[in-house]
Amino acid sequence: MDDKSGYEKYMKGTTTIGVICSDGVVIGSDSRSTMDTYIASSEARKVFKIDSNLAMTIAGGVGDAQELIRIMKAQNEIYKMNEGRPLSPKSATSLLSIILQENKMMPFYVQLIVAGLDGEEPQLYSLDPFGGYSEETKFTATGSGSPVAIGYIEDAYKKGITTKDAIRSVAKALSIAMKRDSATGDNILVAAITKTGYAEYSGKDLEKLIAAK
Repeated sequence: MDDKSGYEKYMKGTTTIGVICSDGVVIGSDSRSTMDTYIASSEARKVFKIDSNLAMTIAGGVGDAQELIRIMKAQNEIYKMNEGRPLSPKSATSLLSIILQENKMMPFYVQLIVAGLDGEEPQLYSLDPFGGYSEETKFTATGSGSPVAIGYIEDAYKKGITTKDAIRSVAKALSIAMKRDSATGDNILVAAITKTGYAEYSGKDLEKLIAAK
């Protein structure tokens, strides 16, 4: 039987979300970092661009997650030099799965979402600390606020949803999670990946987009 005591200790806080759309993929997170009941930071970044077609969200141990981001950015640059194109979300997920599985005896305490485009095909994956992953065809969420967030996303999700509508839904789901989960809070960052590239929305820009009809 796996000893999950360490896993449970580090995997309590945050909310991250990913949504498949007709024209791309949308991911988002809050910005609160906690150490037990202590709020360590209100400006933690949990959404990371790997390339114009590829991004990740992180939850769990900050140092572990940041190391994986550094590895993926380096691997992506090496792949581009050799192949002339960036990693696809599926390839990035496979590589992360191998790294996590090889370190399962001293695991990275992380839960990850990998999102992006392979050509024009939107792809979304979730990974656990031991390298297990699943391809998501609609949406996914991680962290202690995920039960609240996923409840809203499940109701708001419609087949053929656009990135514009998904940005609003993700932002709303995160704001609801902030109200119900003490480890989720402070600011919202949402990113969309479409054929035009990677774009982030936060603060007043996000407020304007949400308010737009």
